[in-house]
Amino acid sequence: MGAPRAPRHWASRGAAAAAMLPLAALFRGLSLVRRAAYRLRRPDRPAGARPVIVVGNIAVGGSGKTPVVAWLVDVLRRAGHQPGIVSRGYGRSGDGVVVVDADSPVREAGDEPLLLAMLCQCPVVVGRDRTAAIACLVERFPACTVVISDDGMQHYAMARDLELAVVDEQVLANGWLLPAGPLRESRARLGEVDLVLLHGPASEATRRAAGAVPSFEMALAAGDAVRLGDGASRPLAAWSGQQVHAVAGIGRPERFFETLRAAGLQVLAHAFPDHHAFAPADLVLSPQLPILMTAKDAVKCRPFAPADSWELPVRAVIPDEAANTILEMLPDGQSPA
Repeated sequence: MGAPRAPRHWASRGAAAAAMLPLAALFRGLSLVRRAAYRLRRPDRPAGARPVIVVGNIAVGGSGKTPVVAWLVDVLRRAGHQPGIVSRGYGRSGDGVVVVDADSPVREAGDEPLLLAMLCQCPVVVGRDRTAAIACLVERFPACTVVISDDGMQHYAMARDLELAVVDEQVLANGWLLPAGPLRESRARLGEVDLVLLHGPASEATRRAAGAVPSFEMALAAGDAVRLGDGASRPLAAWSGQQVHAVAGIGRPERFFETLRAAGLQVLAHAFPDHHAFAPADLVLSPQLPILMTAKDAVKCRPFAPADSWELPVRAVIPDEAANTILEMLPDGQSPA
């Protein structure tokens, strides 16, 4: 199973959403108390602790964090660091701490951590308890000089040095807190992070909430499609004017479909819930046409995908100024090799 689709009432501030505002107020109160409690009992950082950078968001749903993590790994590596990644590993079986590599079963690793292990070629550790995951990462890979947490802004038990918030205005939807809307924390939280990455146009309310926090616009750029069976590559333009099946089990599948349409493809869209556990039957599609899917879905579909199946890799395009700002803010810790 994948993550459930977003409730319809999140799309607007209608009667159904408004009816849940008392629960949203309760959620906000409990979250603030929980966060304050962790701040009061924050433990001292152990000797030899590595700087921790959290890449997260304030809402439920895909905002582009995974490509940002891959970008950040490259930024840190070029600066002389040896980065490692920790993640919860949403949708995997088990809650324990597991070291992930490119050959790990997706059911044990989770789709996004497995994709990051394949893309970044750096240590990746998953675990519901991210503090334990960080401890495992540092113990198993002592050469690691900085830790990136894929998500975890609301995992207050995890000590962190920098917070990067990735914001997609469309994911914020009606702008209300759970369960009335998709927000895990209010927009005001953006004024407390260290850097904001705006994925797509941002509202005045979002920019006002970020205030003086350094904010930069980002985009996702698609590369050539890669065939799952043999790794052959092909530009999207090669299918211009042709019909294709487009499969997406991500937070915002429509973004993937629009990317294909913008390249001139005629898209037969097949949207699945985020983190969907694909089965062979999901790819039995009619008529028989090329199947294009996201890289996140390809890590799950590769073992059984039909011969004419392709993944579309994307990379985060972020200004150099954002990279320089992060490196300047990174605290002294384990020195780069």
